[in-house]
Amino acid sequence: MQREQILKALKAQINVNGHIIGAVAGAGMTAKYAVMGGADFLLALSAGKYRIMGRSSFASYFCHGNSNDIVMQMGMHELLPIISKVPILFGIFASDPFIHLYEYLKEIKSQGFGGVVNFPTLALIDGRFRKALEDEGNTYDQEVEAIKLAHYLELFTVAFVTDEEQTQKMLNAGADVICVHLGLTKGGFLGAKKYISLDQAKKAADSIFAVCDAINPGVIKMIYAGPANTPIDMQYMYQNTKCQGYIGGSTFDRIPTERAILNTTKAFKSYGGFDGNDPMAKLINGNWNTNDYADFVKKYIEEHYMKEIQLADLALVAHISPSYLSIRFKKEMGCNFTEYLIRFRMNKAKEFLQTGKISCKEAAERVGYYDYAQFSKMFKKYLGQSPSYFRTDNINT
Repeated sequence: MQREQILKALKAQINVNGHIIGAVAGAGMTAKYAVMGGADFLLALSAGKYRIMGRSSFASYFCHGNSNDIVMQMGMHELLPIISKVPILFGIFASDPFIHLYEYLKEIKSQGFGGVVNFPTLALIDGRFRKALEDEGNTYDQEVEAIKLAHYLELFTVAFVTDEEQTQKMLNAGADVICVHLGLTKGGFLGAKKYISLDQAKKAADSIFAVCDAINPGVIKMIYAGPANTPIDMQYMYQNTKCQGYIGGSTFDRIPTERAILNTTKAFKSYGGFDGNDPMAKLINGNWNTNDYADFVKKYIEEHYMKEIQLADLALVAHISPSYLSIRFKKEMGCNFTEYLIRFRMNKAKEFLQTGKISCKEAAERVGYYDYAQFSKMFKKYLGQSPSYFRTDNINT
């Protein structure tokens, strides 16, 4: 797709729908369903790939891999072969010392990418580390140059900015979209723990969009994530700023994936219906105290008394030692694990025998005893008479 076609389609969407959506894709599956959901363009960023790998988006800034190589491989093998209806933007790391910027941008275009976006961006780095990077020649101006060259090559361009100065530079470079990067997305397990408020996000967007209106009123104005990770958040931004669109990363891949996988696995792991107060649920969530160990064991026995039960297995699941689990159980229950299990099984066998509908041997098997002699011995020890006498007495009464 050519730049003019992309711009025409996006502006039509803004005129008809009021806003546009960009989605960061870290895998073919993310891309496929984001497009099905209505994403107007995709951004192939190394951060998206790292999120799919279970890492934070900030992994893009570490030496875990070459960002440009990661994006090129992902784009060519996962995104471009299956996505044809919307443009895919290449997240270019402009400070990569192993590329010739102009030649690399020509390669990006020749491979079928519709545009570029400056990511990883130095705009998200500040303080002493930012200064040290700039002293080494790694500057935001290199990202501006990448957008300028991409514009010259007729590639569609999205510029991540965080202040008015960066905005002015990117507008002068010919950026088609100015996107206010509000920081990493809040929410979920890997989300940002510190983030600005929506009101602060509004003020940041207002100041940057004012620069846009002064230099190029026709530029598309968008925001990226940060504290805005729900449709309600974006409704606030649309109503209170000149924002025309939203670009989401974790919003469209990490957060829904975390929830879906976590809740589905919980549902299969739990006993029947999922209950947050269930001991197994507390164990899965890591949301329990030492008193819950006994509840966990009791609940398991209640559900599985008919099977072989080993304290060591339960301890392994609970991530504690068998000796510690044994001590905690005895402290809470006043008897050890083995005695509690036997008593529970004998009481269950008593209930079965009281019906008079099953034999003593069947009752033994239903409570996990396939050696009838052993069952009879335990039954007599705990209930004072043999299973056969108990059954006869019960029927006679």
